[in-house]
Amino acid sequence: MNIKNDKVILVIFGLLAFFIPLGIVPLFDLDEGAFSEATREMLKSHNFITTYLNGDLRFDKPILIYWFQSLSVSLFGLNEFALRLPSAIAGSIWAGTIYWFSKKYFDEKIAFLSTIFMIGSLQIGIIVKAAIADSLLNMFIAFSMFFIWLYIDTKNKKWLYLTFASIGFGVLTKGPVAIMIPMIVTFIYFAIKKDLGFYFKTIFNVKGILIFLLIALPWYFLEYMDQGMKFIDGFILKHNIQRFDTSLEHHKGSIFYFIPVILIGLLPFTTYFLRIFTKLKEIIKNDMFLFLGIWFIFVFIFFSFSGTKLPHYIIYGYTPLFIFMAYYFKKVDFWVIIFPFIFLIILFFFPEIVYFIKDRIKDEYVKAMLSNVHIYFGIDYKIIVGIGVLIIGSLFFLKISDKIKVLILGVLFSILINFVIIPSYAKIAQQPIKEAALIAKNNNLKVVMYGLNMPSFMVYFQRKVEKRVPKVGDFVITKINKLKHIKKYSVIYSKSGIYLIKVEK
Repeated sequence: MNIKNDKVILVIFGLLAFFIPLGIVPLFDLDEGAFSEATREMLKSHNFITTYLNGDLRFDKPILIYWFQSLSVSLFGLNEFALRLPSAIAGSIWAGTIYWFSKKYFDEKIAFLSTIFMIGSLQIGIIVKAAIADSLLNMFIAFSMFFIWLYIDTKNKKWLYLTFASIGFGVLTKGPVAIMIPMIVTFIYFAIKKDLGFYFKTIFNVKGILIFLLIALPWYFLEYMDQGMKFIDGFILKHNIQRFDTSLEHHKGSIFYFIPVILIGLLPFTTYFLRIFTKLKEIIKNDMFLFLGIWFIFVFIFFSFSGTKLPHYIIYGYTPLFIFMAYYFKKVDFWVIIFPFIFLIILFFFPEIVYFIKDRIKDEYVKAMLSNVHIYFGIDYKIIVGIGVLIIGSLFFLKISDKIKVLILGVLFSILINFVIIPSYAKIAQQPIKEAALIAKNNNLKVVMYGLNMPSFMVYFQRKVEKRVPKVGDFVITKINKLKHIKKYSVIYSKSGIYLIKVEK
């Protein structure tokens, strides 16, 4: 393949992996539902400074993703495609930036492979189609890290100013983490190189700081003027400092939490990640590789010791991995195929695994949700996943170039995840919430949410709901294990453990 064909292939793969699947599954709770409902309420209230969720202040994230989602919804309507579109666009630009940087410092083959690894990786494919802030943040982190390296390498001030601008937009997207990663990674790099004088001269560049402040400061100032100490307490103290000190929303784990996350998240290319560790001595000796390596290691260590742990935190350090994986790429062998092969075999037998463990499940709602697994993970599902397993297994024997094998592996895995596996799961986990909300909306019901926290219901219902103990006459959205607390009711809708009911006398 020549470079022109490579670019066409990457664009087609990006469309297939990032854009075409945007509207085929309902919003997932909690995060997608919360971001999307906050955007819906923003458009309804025309308050584009402060975000609210179900009428309550929401300080989880800064404003930029809500502005982009609001613009998208204004253009394309309130639907999954529009709410997820900003993330897909950001993911595409992020992929393009990896290609551009890799080609600038290496060649077209490494640029092509690094971008394939990025687009085709399981965790990336999920995050760039999610109506949350992380795809946008990762784009700005990639910008800031690539630009600061270009400044270090060339001493051209335009790259430094672009770094400050990227950090400013990152801070508007998710807050201090956008400052922390480039600042600390660069500090560690210059400490190793024994040139901290240049580092401090760089970060205290007056023009750069002004660029940063002009981008980031206005919204923070307006938000503080609007909410005062509520903003400081809610955003700065709770959703930033406390995320490191304590476990928020029960998102906790050991210091080894991100090891399995990485091994699964980089599928189907996990083997190429593991092989990086055989090249550590070579990486340390190369200045740019040292910088990229510090980037990943810092993210891994910092979030491993953070009190709050979520799988997508480690993605902040994935970008350099894709470049390393491409640079040290050699061939597609048995060890490359074995990880995605085993993963898909497990998914092939998912209904049987559920059947085997169902009696051990104590949560009534989870048990009810999984009761339909044989329907949505049925014969069609098994045939398609089985064909995928056979094709992946045959790659080792095909007489084609390894570059083509990697492409086939990435595309096939992406198709299975985006068009078979995630839609099947969504039908049992989220489709009942959407259907119940549409029934309530179409019948103009005033609904109470009880024992349930699924903000996607409000997105489809297109109005806020009260969260309280239901009274006689209330229409209630709840789950099966809460029905025992309601003496008498009639069922309007039920599926997979989700119930829309009316409380009777």
